Amino acid sequence: MTSALPEQYQHYVQPGPRPVHGEVELQAERDPVVWVPNAYGEMVPMRRSQAPVLPTATPPRDLTPQPVLDPLAQRMAAAGVGAGAAGAGVGWGIGQAAAGVASIGGTTAVVAMLALWLLARASRPSVQVRQTVHNHARWFGKNTTHLG
Repeated sequence: MTSALPEQYQHYVQPGPRPVHGEVELQAERDPVVWVPNAYGEMVPMRRSQAPVLPTATPPRDLTPQPVLDPLAQRMAAAGVGAGAAGAGVGWGIGQAAAGVASIGGTTAVVAMLALWLLARASRPSVQVRQTVHNHARWFGKNTTHLG
């Protein structure tokens, strides 16, 4: 008896797996299945080669605390405060010296200040430059200049 089926019917074949005709795919060659969420949030199986690419992990950030003020700005501010303190100290010293001179007495203080002024004036050199120019103009643009 011939059948239109692709395989002949056999009466005494045991039930179970049947031999496969064609290409054989081994389990080790099969692409593994991964579970990914779909658009509705449900987990669906998908072959790994067809799964969307996962985003790359972000590199770790440096989370050490940063100073509130710049260290260079702190040094500059400290230098300004130090210079101001030094200037105040110099001014205080000059004020103490002037108070000492003023406490000597009215006439004595005037004489001391006059002596200091004369000493400063005498130590400063004085230079006098005197130059005279004699220019004699004549007719037709003739000029004669003498430096004296």
